[in-house]
Amino acid sequence: MKQIRLKDIAISQTGPFGSQLHEEDYVDKGTPIVTVEHLGDVEFTTQNLPMVSDEDKERLNKYILREGDIVFSRVGSVDRSTYVKKEQEGWLFSGRCLRVRCDSELVNPRYLSFYFKLDQFKKMMLNLSVGATMPSLNTAIMDNILISLPTIDIQNKIAVFLDNIDEKVSNNNEIAQQLKAMAKTIYDYWFLQFEFPNEEGKPYKSSGGKMVWNEELQREIPEGWEAGSISLLINSKKNGDWGKESMQGNYVLPVSCIRGADLDFVNGKSLSSPPTRFILEKNSSKLLKPYDLIVEISGGSPTQSTGRIAGISSYLFSRFNNGIVCSNFCKAITLKDKVNYHYFLQTWKTLFENDVMFNWEGKTSGIKNLMFDSFVKNTKIPIPNKEQLSTFFDICDRIDNKIQNLLKQNQELLSLRDFLLPLLMNGQVTIGE
Repeated sequence: MKQIRLKDIAISQTGPFGSQLHEEDYVDKGTPIVTVEHLGDVEFTTQNLPMVSDEDKERLNKYILREGDIVFSRVGSVDRSTYVKKEQEGWLFSGRCLRVRCDSELVNPRYLSFYFKLDQFKKMMLNLSVGATMPSLNTAIMDNILISLPTIDIQNKIAVFLDNIDEKVSNNNEIAQQLKAMAKTIYDYWFLQFEFPNEEGKPYKSSGGKMVWNEELQREIPEGWEAGSISLLINSKKNGDWGKESMQGNYVLPVSCIRGADLDFVNGKSLSSPPTRFILEKNSSKLLKPYDLIVEISGGSPTQSTGRIAGISSYLFSRFNNGIVCSNFCKAITLKDKVNYHYFLQTWKTLFENDVMFNWEGKTSGIKNLMFDSFVKNTKIPIPNKEQLSTFFDICDRIDNKIQNLLKQNQELLSLRDFLLPLLMNGQVTIGE
């Protein structure tokens, strides 16, 4: 092992200044831009990244990413970093990020990206960061960081081994996303196009199924369906509980607390697990049960409304070591009948994706809040008959079981990777030919 300063093997660069790029510059279609919120063990997709226009990309071309770049959070969680893969070439990074671009003849960039995930390295980054109120990185700090490097041959072997684990995780994520898309396609086909199977197993509407006019919805729906407010499907609501960071006094019940930031973990879009908190045992009634749902009621952004949702299926609990509660910025929902669960979840997501929740937001002290009670009471939806809901529930529940098994496997793989990481990096464990 030899120690070398980062500036001798890589070039560090901060992202565009605030005067060069604003949130108002984001567009619906264009070039993705990596922001602080998307760093860490998360799969970059064009679905969860903001975008800038081609004109802005040209203007910001010095901030274009290429394969092998490593992007850090420059402010706040300065220990978070993400490796840029080939399919992410040509994307940009934002001003609150810092890019490290390696000389691949001197160091394997993939090896270095794994080195940056070492706990000891993350602690060092936090200690080296500056700022009285919020940790902050700059190129001078990055340039002078000391890195312990084995020979390039050993770097290559370790990088391949660890990359194989990450590739398996990525493949599992891709399969999970395909399964989710399958459930969404069935929902759209059955409940938006009304082509659920009729008694003969043929598509209902195109096979001549009777449609009737509904005054509440002001459109036709299949005969035998009803219409009503979303609230008709809800049995009860539970407020969140943030509890305490550590066990103290009567706060002794350990729970996994789902915040708005953790909804991506529940939905399989992030690998950063929710924090463990401690709540009063008398508040155990706030623990979530299978087929509850969590809605973010405070937060959002100029381009994203409040109202994001995540489902707590029975299979999800295998990914948690403790009971689950939601934070104070979220609200939990229990439905009257679990058979409505997957229909409710997909219907809510469809409304959210169509920006309906923007019409039901208020502001308190600058924070956007979803007017939940008014929204569920006044938003009307079709309510299929129980036979179709039951069949849809069974199909989607089998799909969800497969998804949760894949996500559970990912947690185990990453736990293995994190266990082996320091042993490989300090030479305690070696990789054979």
